[in-house]
Amino acid sequence: MSSVLTVSQINTYLKAVLDGDDNLQHIFVCGEISNFTNHYRTGHFYFTLKDEKAAIKAVMFRSAAQRLRFLPENGMRVIIRGSVSLFERDGVYQLYCDDMQPDGAGDLSVAFEQRKKKLEEMGLFDPLHKKPIPSLPSRIGVITSPTGAAVHDILNVLERRFPFAAIVFCGVQVQGESAAPQIAEAIARFNELQAADVLIVGRGGGSIEDLWAFNEEIVAHAIYNSHIPVISAVGHETDFTIADFVADLRAPTPSAAAELASPDTRELLFQLDTMLDRLTERVLDKHQNKALRLEAMLHRLQQQSPERRLQLLETKLQQQTEKLISGGQAMLRPYADALGTLAQKLEMTSPLRTLARGYVLAQDENGLLVRNAAKVQKGQTLALRFADGSVLCRAEEVTLPEGKDA
Repeated sequence: MSSVLTVSQINTYLKAVLDGDDNLQHIFVCGEISNFTNHYRTGHFYFTLKDEKAAIKAVMFRSAAQRLRFLPENGMRVIIRGSVSLFERDGVYQLYCDDMQPDGAGDLSVAFEQRKKKLEEMGLFDPLHKKPIPSLPSRIGVITSPTGAAVHDILNVLERRFPFAAIVFCGVQVQGESAAPQIAEAIARFNELQAADVLIVGRGGGSIEDLWAFNEEIVAHAIYNSHIPVISAVGHETDFTIADFVADLRAPTPSAAAELASPDTRELLFQLDTMLDRLTERVLDKHQNKALRLEAMLHRLQQQSPERRLQLLETKLQQQTEKLISGGQAMLRPYADALGTLAQKLEMTSPLRTLARGYVLAQDENGLLVRNAAKVQKGQTLALRFADGSVLCRAEEVTLPEGKDA
């Protein structure tokens, strides 16, 4: 007769059977994730792994889950390494996951896309947040490995293009677990000390694992929070990291980053010569324009000066005077002619003309004309006027024609 078993005994027995089956230990199982639950308090993952015909419950404890570089999602096809056992309390067998890889794409590729999407939604890639790169930096900060080829490429380019800028170098690890914290701390330190006008952050090429430090969130936030403009220079031209999307400017290589951070001295000198020529030309043009304006103003001043106006008025007065004289002469000419005629007539009848023929005028003491000898008394003083003068005389004797009394 069979013994009566308890539920616990059955579950314990089945667990022992499953745990003792080597075929169910260290197995790889592929399927699609559904009903995924991230138990944030404990850090455990709970989900169902299914294919077209069946499903199995699965759990990934915190110790294994924290090693994942990506976050599992519903609908994601994965390959799981683990074992099958029984959860005695519920009598449910399930898959216990030790590791998980995306089926088709690598875990780092999936983690990269997930992190990129997350940070983009947080606004870390917003173009409006990006700062302009200074055109003439006096200090250029460089954050990279002190032993890699990238630092030599950067320094050579900066020395060739723009030797006037001071280079502030901070050596950090660019690969491994401590790389991301060192890079983030270096960026923060540059900002705290205001030690540069622009930062070059990067390294040479490598695999996705080698470049992973520049995909870490701590580095992304350090670049985003930097007040100093950041140029990312990670890997080769085909390599992209999270740092490239957050940075104010992405350079395809470290050498290109040095070119983007510095102006070309030869080009600056050429631009300076061009600007000097333009400035000289503008100054000369402006000087010539000012000289022409000054000459025009002097001419206007001369035309409107009091002396000029006085000369014009004098000329005008002279013209008016000549015109007036000419008009007056024309107007007086008839009268002058008449006057000449009258003068001739007057001259013909003038006493002086008569005197010139030998006649004399006699005047008494009062200047009255003595017309008759009868009016002259003996001893009277008379003035005899000739044509060329006068004579004062006394009448010694008065003789009248016969028959007239004196």
